[in-house]
Amino acid sequence: MSNGKLLWVDDEIDLLKGHIIFLEKKGYHVVTMSNGVDAIELCRKESFDLILLDEMMPGLTGIETLQRIKDILPETPVVMVTKSEEEDIMNQAIGRKIADYLIKPVNPNQILIALKKNIHHRDIINEVTQSGYQQDFQKIALQIADCKRWSDWMAVYRRLVKWELELSTAENHMTEVLQTQKVDANHGFAKYIKQHYLAWMNGEEDRPLMSNEVFKRVVFPLLDKQEKVFLLVIDNFRYDQWRVLAAELAESYDIEEQLYMSILPTATQYARNSLFSGLMPDEIQRLFPDLWVDEEEADGKNLHEEALIAGLLARYRRKHRFSYHKISESQSIDQLLSHFSELQHNDFNVLVVNFIDMLSHARTESRMVRELANNECAYRSITQSWLRYSGIAELFRLLSRTDCRVIVTTDHGSIRANRPIKIVGDRNTNTNLRYKLGKNLNYESRQVFEISKPHEAHLPAPNLSTSYVFALGDTFFAYPNNYNHYVSYYKDTFQHGGVSMEEMLIPIGVMRGRQQKIFRNQIHENLLCMPWHDKRRLKSKQYGNKNQIIRQHP
Repeated sequence: MSNGKLLWVDDEIDLLKGHIIFLEKKGYHVVTMSNGVDAIELCRKESFDLILLDEMMPGLTGIETLQRIKDILPETPVVMVTKSEEEDIMNQAIGRKIADYLIKPVNPNQILIALKKNIHHRDIINEVTQSGYQQDFQKIALQIADCKRWSDWMAVYRRLVKWELELSTAENHMTEVLQTQKVDANHGFAKYIKQHYLAWMNGEEDRPLMSNEVFKRVVFPLLDKQEKVFLLVIDNFRYDQWRVLAAELAESYDIEEQLYMSILPTATQYARNSLFSGLMPDEIQRLFPDLWVDEEEADGKNLHEEALIAGLLARYRRKHRFSYHKISESQSIDQLLSHFSELQHNDFNVLVVNFIDMLSHARTESRMVRELANNECAYRSITQSWLRYSGIAELFRLLSRTDCRVIVTTDHGSIRANRPIKIVGDRNTNTNLRYKLGKNLNYESRQVFEISKPHEAHLPAPNLSTSYVFALGDTFFAYPNNYNHYVSYYKDTFQHGGVSMEEMLIPIGVMRGRQQKIFRNQIHENLLCMPWHDKRRLKSKQYGNKNQIIRQHP
């Protein structure tokens, strides 16, 4: 079986017989041409897996031939082979999207490496990735079985997401194996949460960083260091999506990453309000009754976030100047960008972005959107496209040039719900698919995490007999009435509110733009070289301090 069909174009092709025999022994079918004109005509008739093209030929040069071949076979990789190392020639070749560049005399193994990079690249990645996960599979299984603390579960989840992202680029059956292992991990994680969550709430055990402590332990320490902070909260943003974003931003930012634990329910009304208030839900209801909206009320559940932030600052007697913005459409981000310079005068800015949450709801309601995001990989891909081409990309570009810390986080994640479980409740029971609260709920207790005394979890209780139940893993609640229709509509949709690693273990990325870091280093070097009297002038009121100079830098 042939490893690929090659076209080698060189005016001294007769001198390359040894190389051609070597490639043919490796399983490649090699077609040769001695000039660019004949090569172009052949490309009109036949297709090739890769073309080796000499740069210096009589008549049509390699560069000219390359341009015409690309017009005919735009997707075929072309490897330029030349004696010249002139920068201009290299730039021209690279500008015309050559796949690789080899300098004569060419070693046969160099050619083989170029072929593997450009023809067999995907197959090699698939093979290596599949083999890597197969070797790691048993280690992950043992790690899951050995999890005893919340930090262990975070390590497991990081490892699973790493392999999920790597396997998503490969075409093999190991993706299904990984999904099965994630189901097993979530089963163990749910058991762990059922055993420890209430103890965390009551202060009986050491607990992870949770929603109500993010400002206190992440934002405030930066403000205390006189850092300016831009907090970007992306609703319904999972760790795997964060890893995609981090890869996009790695060239522009230095990034520090950690995971924290969302409170239950993993829903905006509870988790985000807790994030912005620094309080648990029952404390919000008690201290700010005007800002809390009960489940049965029709009003929006997150309409008072700016007031909650202001209340948090007041309780800690902080007088920071801040702004709050919520982005739900492209027009909103454009307006924000037009006033970006004004935001730089604040001590910190908070921006809530609803795109991913809107995408998950649209995927539920629209057959077309569900088709576009028909699996986890496609769902991440849409997220990546939004991050790359929307106004958010411009915002990150502008922030990378400022002297501020950029914090990217979320209030909760989501999970792809696949398994229905039956529940019965009265007409006042809330409609969320991943958690329920109400009176006289009827369910299979082993299938859920139940909190019969809401005050133990610092949750509001509209009635004395109110209890909360949370779906575990990839399950979702369905009522017996019209059960089949309900299940078919909501199965395979992204939901949140319950107990899973995807919903509860969520990212915090603290970033600083690299351009600003370079500028800081330049300032520092200039200060070291400066005469003492100039340093003195620099520190005077006329010139301001070093941080002021940095902040003023465009």
